[in-house]
Amino acid sequence: MTHRIVVVGAGIAGLATAVGLQRSGHDVTIVEERTDTSSGAGISIWPNALAALDALGLGDAVRASGGRVTAGAMRWQDGAWLRRPAPERIVTALGEPLVVVRRATLMGILADALQPGTVESGLAASDLAVTGTGVRITLTDGSTRDADAVVGADGVGSVVARHLNGPLRRHYAGYTAWRGVAAHALDPDLSGETMGSGTEFGHVRLGPDHTYWFATERGPEGRTSPEGELAYLRSKYGGWADPVPAVLASTDPADVLRNDLYDRDEARVWSRGPVVLTGDAAHPMRPHLGQGGCQGIEDAATLAHCLDRIADPATAFARFVAARKPRTRALARESKLIGQLVNVRPAVLGALAIRASSLVPEAVLVRHLASVAAASAFVLPDVT
Repeated sequence: MTHRIVVVGAGIAGLATAVGLQRSGHDVTIVEERTDTSSGAGISIWPNALAALDALGLGDAVRASGGRVTAGAMRWQDGAWLRRPAPERIVTALGEPLVVVRRATLMGILADALQPGTVESGLAASDLAVTGTGVRITLTDGSTRDADAVVGADGVGSVVARHLNGPLRRHYAGYTAWRGVAAHALDPDLSGETMGSGTEFGHVRLGPDHTYWFATERGPEGRTSPEGELAYLRSKYGGWADPVPAVLASTDPADVLRNDLYDRDEARVWSRGPVVLTGDAAHPMRPHLGQGGCQGIEDAATLAHCLDRIADPATAFARFVAARKPRTRALARESKLIGQLVNVRPAVLGALAIRASSLVPEAVLVRHLASVAAASAFVLPDVT
C-alpha cells in the first residue's frame, strides 16, 4: 500500500529514511529548513551501518567512496601503546573493515538515490496536527501539507520530538569537540586514538592521502580560541607523539569545525499514531562510539522494513520503536559514559581510567565492539 509521507529533516537519517521508503513504493517528500545541507569533516561508517546501507541498496557505493580502516589502536600522548589489537582480529570480529568518508560524500550518495524533487529546502515544520485521515503539517512559510504519515528526522532540536514529548531541554556536556580533514597519508596501523589527561585525539584514514581527525577537551560553554581554532590545537598538541602534530600541520584552517557537545532530555515517546522519530530526533548520542550517524542509518532501514510489511503506519511505527529503542538507548548511555570518563575532573582520574582500560583483555573488548558495530549487530526485526 502506497502512503504519502513527509520526512522532516534532510540529514543522514532523513535522507536514508526517504531512500528506504521510496524504494518501498511510497510517495515521499522531505522538508528541510537549511538551503545548504553540505557537511564538513568526515564520518565513520561501521559495518553495522554498512549492513543497513546494503538493505537500502547503497552499501557498495559507500564502501567505494572512502578509506577502509582495520586498526583500532590506542596510545598515550607520549606514543606509548595502550592497546594494539591485531587488524585481522578486528576485521574478523566486525565482518569487514569500517569505512571513513567525507560527510558531504555520504550525503551526496543518499541524495542521489532519491527521486528528483524529493527535497524541498528552505522549509521547516512549525506545527503538526493528527487528523482523521493522517497528519497536517504547518510549515514556516504558512502553508500546510497533508500526509498519511510524518517522520521526524529533524535532529536534536526536533519540532516533531517536541510535538510527541513536550519540551526537551538541552544540557551542556562540559566539553567541546573539534573535527577536521588533513592532507596527510596516515600510517594504517595508527588509525585510532591518542589519549591524554582530560583530552583525546582521534585519527583515521580517509583514503590513501587524507586523514579525518577529531579532538575533545573540557572547557566552558561557548568558548572560542582568539588565535584561531587550528592554531590553538597545534599549540595544545604540538608536543604529542606523531601522527597528531603532523596531522594538524597538514590541516587547512578552513577545514576545522568546533562544536560544544550537549545532552538532551530523553524522548520517551518516539511514535504516536502516524508520527514517528528517527536519528538524533529520537536518540541523540555523544560521538565517542562513532555510532550517531550509523544508528540513524539503522533506523532508516528498519523503518522502511516495518512499513513494507505492515500496511498501517501507526502499527508499523510502533513495531519500529519496539525494535530500535533498546539498542539505541544502550549505545547512547555508553557513549555518554565514555565521554564522562575521558573528561572527568580532576583530569588525573580520567587518565587513570584510560590507562586501566588497557588491562581489559583484548578478547573482551573485541567481543563488545562486535556487539555494537559488527555487520551482524544490525538485524531487521521479524515483522509479520
